[in-house]
Amino acid sequence: MNGFECIVKSLFVSLALGAMLSSCSPSNAQEVTSSAYDTAASYSSIYWSDADSGKIGEIKFRLANVDAPETGSMKQRGGAKCEYERKLGYASKAYMVGFTKGKTTRIARDYGEDRYGRLVVDLEADGDDVARAGVNAGHLRDWLHIKGRAQYAKPDWCARAAN
Repeated sequence: MNGFECIVKSLFVSLALGAMLSSCSPSNAQEVTSSAYDTAASYSSIYWSDADSGKIGEIKFRLANVDAPETGSMKQRGGAKCEYERKLGYASKAYMVGFTKGKTTRIARDYGEDRYGRLVVDLEADGDDVARAGVNAGHLRDWLHIKGRAQYAKPDWCARAAN
């Protein structure tokens, strides 16, 4: 069995075991989890779509309670609002790639799926909170959500461009 096959098999076993164990454990009223992903599993590779979302293994994710500048075209829906935001978006994505590269990453908390089917999570890389590192470095901004609803307007990444 080659390395890739071994990783896939391990991921499958971890997900299956996590699903079985989660059905046996008591629920925690404060933990919002609607998926069967094993938060004890660790991953050695992560793909970043932008600085607040991507794939860890085969799991599409979005970091909880933070926002990153968009990298998409200003012409596309959900894209950047200005060229400055796109520039920030690429720098932010590069930071997140560098921060997690070569580290063991794990889902520290699972909030369930968002409306796009991505798992909303808190991630750790070698024990460090990934979102907090991004905020502290200035590449992400806090954007609190409660039960999937934003508590205030999405951060305006273009505002700095006017200054």
